[in-house]
Amino acid sequence: MNSKRLFLTITGLFIAGSWLFADNGVSITGYIQTDNRIQTKSNKFTWNENRLNLRLEGTPSDKYHYFSEIRLRGFGFPATSRFSDLQLQEKNKVYPWGLEFREAYVDLYGFGLKDLDVRIGRQVIAWGTADALNPTSNISPDDLEDIFNFGEKLGTNAVNASYYIGDNLTINGVYVPVFTPATLPFGDFADAFSAPMDLPPGMSVKRLSDRIILPDRKPSKSSQIGLKASSNLLGYDLSFSYFKGRDDLPILSEATITMAPVEPVGSVYIATELFYPEAQVIGGDFAGSIGSVGVWGEGAFFMPEEVTMTTIAPSFDISGLIRIDTIRTVALDDEPYFKFVLGGDYTFKNGLYFNGQFLHGFLHERGKDELNDYFTFQLEKTLFNDKFKIVPIGGAIAINDWDDVKNNYGLVYAPELSYFPSDNVELNIGSFIIDGKGANMFGMIKGLDEIMFRLKVSF
Repeated sequence: MNSKRLFLTITGLFIAGSWLFADNGVSITGYIQTDNRIQTKSNKFTWNENRLNLRLEGTPSDKYHYFSEIRLRGFGFPATSRFSDLQLQEKNKVYPWGLEFREAYVDLYGFGLKDLDVRIGRQVIAWGTADALNPTSNISPDDLEDIFNFGEKLGTNAVNASYYIGDNLTINGVYVPVFTPATLPFGDFADAFSAPMDLPPGMSVKRLSDRIILPDRKPSKSSQIGLKASSNLLGYDLSFSYFKGRDDLPILSEATITMAPVEPVGSVYIATELFYPEAQVIGGDFAGSIGSVGVWGEGAFFMPEEVTMTTIAPSFDISGLIRIDTIRTVALDDEPYFKFVLGGDYTFKNGLYFNGQFLHGFLHERGKDELNDYFTFQLEKTLFNDKFKIVPIGGAIAINDWDDVKNNYGLVYAPELSYFPSDNVELNIGSFIIDGKGANMFGMIKGLDEIMFRLKVSF
């Protein structure tokens, strides 16, 4: 049985088992969603997804609880290039599809001690109080496949223990045995997290290759730990945390440049190596309200390891002969740096809702001098007995040089209209308008505007 059929078999057993045991306290929830996007610049579809998300959970006794989530989806576009592609039983060339095993864990209550709960298995661990962008949340890797859906996390295998001291203090400890990297955007949007490569004048890249080095699967190299203490003081939720592990985004550590033998003068091949640097993070957060205004804040000190970048490149000496130079520079120093988020929300008397945040340092930015400032904002209003929701103002602004804002900014404007024709049914139409200048995330993907159509049915 090939892997595709195995995936279908698992999905079938998941569904059948859910219904079989539904009368024994098993809860079956999920949603069906279709999502299509078209790029206005090229007038081509860039996103084509149909998704079935299933969650199965139950609490057979007061001693334990279990939860699992899988996601079956058709994603992408036909990729047939040969006649035989049309004859594949899997049909994956005509209709690409796949299955994500997102979470599967068991909660054990009163495990050995009355006030100790333990969660074991694949799980999404999200720390922090900010909206979607959390500098203290570094245990579960980021799922950045959809660049317009920040805050998504991948499940990771972990032991997650919580010990309750009285009614107002929780100590949380997490152990992750094996490192899992983040996923990245594909296609044109991959440039959002890629710094431009500086080359000498007259030099052009003919071929670029890369190799990513994962940490050894040893506890001392691949394991991660996290500790957090949470409480409530004067009506505010507070927590302090510590993380020791690795950055889930790779960093460039070596580049080898060679002259292309039969190409025009100045053409080069570049081979790169990337790895995941170690890091320690000390963080804290709060959430509460001032009057009727909700407020939150979150900050984290990052203490990275120093990363040396090695460049091996050809050059010409005074006699005109080619020589190979090895240049070492610091790609990331070990000086601590601080990321933080401050935000708030408010609902006006007429039902208009506003949410805004200020963020210093996006999730892919590393080093004290590389952190940019961002503003996220959303204004929404429901209409006609909650049948419609309109977001006339929504998006984000990036500033990477306050002394020259007009040449160093980024902007994403994302208006949206939602229609709820029935309970648990939602139709969305929206757009992403992107502009910017300079070396910031939005400036790197300037002009890749999109229109989005989405339907979601929950059950």
